[in-house]
Amino acid sequence: FSLFGEIPAPLSQQGCDPFAQTQRSKLQHRRARINQQINKEMRMRAGAENLFRATSNHKVKETVALELSYVNSNLQLLKEELEELNSSVEVYQNESESISVPMIPLGLKETKELDLLVPLKDFISEHYGEEGVLFEKEIKEFMELRQAMRTPSRNEAGLELLMEYYNQLYFLDSRFFPPTRSLGVFFHWYDSLTGVPSHQRALAFEKGSVLFNIGALHTQIGARQDRASLPGLNQAIDAFQKAAGAFNYLKENFSNAPSLDMSAASLNMLVRLMVAQVQECVFEKMTLLRTQHDFLSRLQLAQEAARVEDVYSLVHQTMTQPHVKDYVPFSWTTMVHVKSEHFKALSHYFAAIALCDCPAASDAELPEQEKAFIQFHVTMPEGPSLRVLLQDPEERRKLGKAHLKKAIMKHEEAMRIHGLCKILRKMDILQEVLSFAHKRSLSKYSEIDHEEDFFETGDAPDIHPKTLQKPEIKSPNFSQVKVTDLFHKLGPLSVFSAKNKWYPARRVHLRRGENGFGFTLRGDSPVLIAGVIPGGCAAGAGLKEGDYIISVNGKDCRWSKHAEVVQLLKSTGEEGVEIGVITLQSSEGPKTVDKKAAAMSSGVGLQKSNKENSRKSLMNSKSASTLLVWSKKSKRSKKSTYSVPFTAVGDNEAMY
Repeated sequence: FSLFGEIPAPLSQQGCDPFAQTQRSKLQHRRARINQQINKEMRMRAGAENLFRATSNHKVKETVALELSYVNSNLQLLKEELEELNSSVEVYQNESESISVPMIPLGLKETKELDLLVPLKDFISEHYGEEGVLFEKEIKEFMELRQAMRTPSRNEAGLELLMEYYNQLYFLDSRFFPPTRSLGVFFHWYDSLTGVPSHQRALAFEKGSVLFNIGALHTQIGARQDRASLPGLNQAIDAFQKAAGAFNYLKENFSNAPSLDMSAASLNMLVRLMVAQVQECVFEKMTLLRTQHDFLSRLQLAQEAARVEDVYSLVHQTMTQPHVKDYVPFSWTTMVHVKSEHFKALSHYFAAIALCDCPAASDAELPEQEKAFIQFHVTMPEGPSLRVLLQDPEERRKLGKAHLKKAIMKHEEAMRIHGLCKILRKMDILQEVLSFAHKRSLSKYSEIDHEEDFFETGDAPDIHPKTLQKPEIKSPNFSQVKVTDLFHKLGPLSVFSAKNKWYPARRVHLRRGENGFGFTLRGDSPVLIAGVIPGGCAAGAGLKEGDYIISVNGKDCRWSKHAEVVQLLKSTGEEGVEIGVITLQSSEGPKTVDKKAAAMSSGVGLQKSNKENSRKSLMNSKSASTLLVWSKKSKRSKKSTYSVPFTAVGDNEAMY
């Protein structure tokens, strides 16, 4: 972990310059400016509403009401401008010349700068009894990490930066956020879609917002992949699956978020949207991989397209629900609706191609084709038996024509819906994709349409959705980015945490008696005085069972191993030894030590449960679970331990 200020931070700790004149940063700069304007208008509205409620003067009320309508109108215009920015998906798309349907990426949540120097220094002085000024470098390093994560680069390094900061919040929470009081710091974040500002004292709001940005950054990485190539498609699938995992993790582990983008309804919609985008990439992958154009391959493509239509229909239903409808940009809802119609059209197109372009089944191929075709339609098509249908070219043409008729209807519906949205009309790529697919179906229809066709083209049944690659929701892997506790010097978290309280440190001078110092030691980092012999030197000096040794002759021993402390005690001469100890206020001995020392303090209002706190394995520092062994009385040997010499001391409890 490099030290900021001494050597340049590695790339993973540097955010990209938000004011660099790239398309994306211009977009974020404009979004930040609109966020600030929305914040200003909302403060004005709050002031006007308070005055409106407080005054009884009718003239003042009229003036304030007029002012309120003006402010609300301004707010509406700003929100519309922000929606248009959030719909600028081209900025996040890949720059390849190949035509791919655009994906929906999310803009990052923005946050205000945060100065933690004074609050953390004060807490260190008050709670830990240390000089706050000695930790200025660590506090500044944390603040620089936070500053960098506000503008992560749109790649793996940016994700690592966000993950590093998220993991560092575990230590900040454990060190500085006691469950019973607030640090007095507000975390300010803007809603990613509406720009409405929110703030909370709870660190859980900060954690939730960073986790949201991890998901949002994955969506941007997924949207920018070149999906005309197999590696690009696989990377897009991975990115959207990880985005779904981040939003799902947020939904399951945090609640009562103050901003709409982190509400359960919004997160549920985002998870479904990401799953749909994965399914779309899977369809594109199948079209790339299916080099052979046989009957069964084309049936599979039709079913893959039907599956994409299915998941986008579900997203569209979710987006039009009461709690989400007014919040989601209209361009998103429209694009999802367009895609659901577009992929339904494609499913019918590929069904028609399978029936019309592939030769009729031979007797040898018939059993396999029959088996596939039985499960192909949602309801069996009317007309001749399956065997006749598959082996009679004319019957195949009739059913193929019915599928093409439906495909053309759905293409036209997709183009009609697309035309309703001003923002989507500006999107040339989408227009091109829809137009190409429509023309292709029309061309095929005119190719198979015979002048002597006197039969009325029937209504083709829908295609049963089926996929060969189900999307996974990949939860964030927090352990992939290792972090070191910046405030390591305060001591092991098992004892030196925000939720533990201890009496002021005591310095005790001890001389060794005939039977040693007269106490029993156990454990590591810090070493615990597990027992004190009545009438012994330790008892006489005021040492108690449950004290922790934090120094020996001025040497800091908070992180010292058992054997190291023993060695320091052993090397004392006749002049004796000075031992620094602390006693936890809640304990009268090791047996009442809190077993949950490793759990994070719960964030007021936001955190749902401590599911997200069981990630002890990712931390490099010693886990607080070492306390658990101290909570059980170890079985003492019946044999007296008074005569155990120093040389026989191991890591287990022993008398000195």
